Amino acid sequence: MTVRARTRGLILAAAMALAAPLGLVAVVSADTAMAPPAAAHGSVTDPPTRNYGCWDRWGDDHLNPEMATIDPMCWQAWQDNPNAMWNWNGLYRENVGGNHQAAVPSGTLCSGGNTEGGRYDSMDTPGEWVAKGVPHNFTLTLTDGANHGADYLRIYVSKPSFDPTTERLGWEDLDLIKETGSYPPQSPYVTDVNLSGYNGRAVLYTIWQASHLDQPYYLCSDINIGGGDLWPDDPQPDPTDDPTDDPTDDPTDDPTDDPGNAECTATVSVTNSWDGGYQAEVTVTAGGSAISGWEVTVGGATITQAWNATASGNTLTNASWNGNLSAGGSTTAGFLGSGSSSGLTATCSAG
Repeated sequence: MTVRARTRGLILAAAMALAAPLGLVAVVSADTAMAPPAAAHGSVTDPPTRNYGCWDRWGDDHLNPEMATIDPMCWQAWQDNPNAMWNWNGLYRENVGGNHQAAVPSGTLCSGGNTEGGRYDSMDTPGEWVAKGVPHNFTLTLTDGANHGADYLRIYVSKPSFDPTTERLGWEDLDLIKETGSYPPQSPYVTDVNLSGYNGRAVLYTIWQASHLDQPYYLCSDINIGGGDLWPDDPQPDPTDDPTDDPTDDPTDDPTDDPGNAECTATVSVTNSWDGGYQAEVTVTAGGSAISGWEVTVGGATITQAWNATASGNTLTNASWNGNLSAGGSTTAGFLGSGSSSGLTATCSAG
């Protein structure tokens, strides 16, 4: 079964976050149709953490029983504690003193050592979590709606012998691949990740040591290294398929409806904004033929920083690893812009 992706912009009300007490959470019952978005702190949003991914895909449809079949690990998480998703950006502990392995025992890494009274315990459950396909070299993005800053990001990947579908993650299952320097309190925090020598399903584990307090975050992201997105029981899953499409339609009946006439197309969406700036994402899609490179001009943008692409003025050019797209294939890049985010346009040309 396929399902339309339930993608949502990052609802990060920065002003609310700064004003809210650190302990604020949204109290939600399992039968609540909708709840206020979480309003403090942050998390890795690309590749998405387990609870952020569940919120992003199902936050506006979390009572849909189809989730149990399409996305069963998210289903068990929503049934266990919906606040784990509404508060996707609150998976942290305090006063750890850098001794992470003592504070977070093996088997509880994805719940931050059963933090917040066990709110996130379902994140430790082994199973076929949706895994985002990533190349061997990619950019990790951590979105911090409260602009806490970071002393460091410490990034691990699970060893090839570890199977996240049957095992709980332990420290002995991880290889440390990178520790960054500090970041100023201006979100997002991005860093390049090199997973050469690793392949297939894995867990990317990120410790974000926030700067404003001794407050580390413990973040599990499921990935498929060197491949596409992995969904349960679907060797080539595509959650963007529209279930209203008629599978009996012959795509050759009306060639004028074929979007593949263009070499590539691009869309731009604003995922976060604040006074004087914003964060945006560009999605590039190849047309009817494969392309080996792309450029996207973002009309109306003053780009100050980019990831998964190189910026020159208001033009984004593919990175070395995401320029080759098969026919109909797509990739994303992100950027920070200054000024107003209204009226942005995106125009793509193939390299």
